[in-house]
Amino acid sequence: MPRYFYTAKTFQGESKSGILEAKDKHQLARILRQEGYVLISADLDEEKKPLTTFQEKWWGALPFLEKVSLTEKTVFTRNLRVMIRAGISLPRALRTLALQTKSQKFRAALLDIVEEIVKGKNFSDSLSKYPDIFSELFQNMAKVGEEAGTLEEVLKILTRQMEREGELKSKIKGAMIYPAVIILTMIGIGILMMVMVVPKLAETFEELAIELPLTTQLIIGISFFLLERWYLFLGLVLVLVFLFQAILKTKKGKKFFDNLTLKIPIISPIIKKTNSAYTVRTLGSLISSGVPIVRSLEVTSRTLGNLYFKEAMEKTAEEVRKGAKLSESLRPYENIYSPLVIQMIEVGEETGQTSDILEKLAEFFEEEVTNATKNLAAVIEPVLMLIVGATVGFFAISMIQPMYSMLGAI
Repeated sequence: MPRYFYTAKTFQGESKSGILEAKDKHQLARILRQEGYVLISADLDEEKKPLTTFQEKWWGALPFLEKVSLTEKTVFTRNLRVMIRAGISLPRALRTLALQTKSQKFRAALLDIVEEIVKGKNFSDSLSKYPDIFSELFQNMAKVGEEAGTLEEVLKILTRQMEREGELKSKIKGAMIYPAVIILTMIGIGILMMVMVVPKLAETFEELAIELPLTTQLIIGISFFLLERWYLFLGLVLVLVFLFQAILKTKKGKKFFDNLTLKIPIISPIIKKTNSAYTVRTLGSLISSGVPIVRSLEVTSRTLGNLYFKEAMEKTAEEVRKGAKLSESLRPYENIYSPLVIQMIEVGEETGQTSDILEKLAEFFEEEVTNATKNLAAVIEPVLMLIVGATVGFFAISMIQPMYSMLGAI
């Protein structure tokens, strides 16, 4: 028997929504009429719809293969706000958006959240079942919106937050494309030279019985290793990648890497400005939504990627909990947060406009990140050229030097 997601009302105007089994809509209307309700709308429940595509079939067994993108979550949040503003009930709005999304993982999560809400659970509590989709920031702001009756306004703030986050990530990724292409191209050409050119030169050197310098022997050794033991090379690369990821998952490894990025001249300013932008944007969104300051700092700390910024927020939250001002608590971390951040927060505390000040600061740092990423290619290009030139020079000298030695001996 089909299941229907319905919305009904009593003659007194009391609304009710849920899921019921019925032969058709007429039978559903009769069932509800017996309970004193008039059917307003009914949609078939497709939650049990069989997965048909290859991706959908595998998702059921391997959910980690699919990740809900930030763009999809942003569109969902924006549309949910519009539907709530239009007076559509939360379960029906979630149900409609679930059926529209392309991500099977997201759809299943939203439909499950609808079921939880229909059973009487809060929206924010239902979101906590899916922390990989809905961040702690999303959950906390939704909770405040529910309790204060300002869910529409909270969703507006969340939409703006995610839009800015997406723009920032897009700019950083775009800035890294050029150096990544250059480095990958250099590696690809190097491997081709090792596999196709060096072996032929090595045969020539062997026929002429030339005494080879150490650097030439090293290159020839690497060349034959790639030719004869290529599977070991691929295995070594995979092991190094997994090892690097495993090290980054440890606190010491993450701390070492984050400390390194904060000391690299070209990268350090971007890392600091990006994390500062994330901090003030997230903190401002939480405070403006009504989340208590200590809780806002704790949630903000969990959204930051760099461990030093994360620890700074955690310790700041502890100091604020003890009664200290936010600006004073941040002063020990002027090495990562610029004095501008602390001064502007101090102004916000004195005027009672902390959330507005943080919003302006976020816009400032996001603009700074944009300018820094625009100039990144121009700064990195000379460095890349030096690396490429040094690599080509080393290779050329190592392979040509034996020939000059041979000519000198004639």
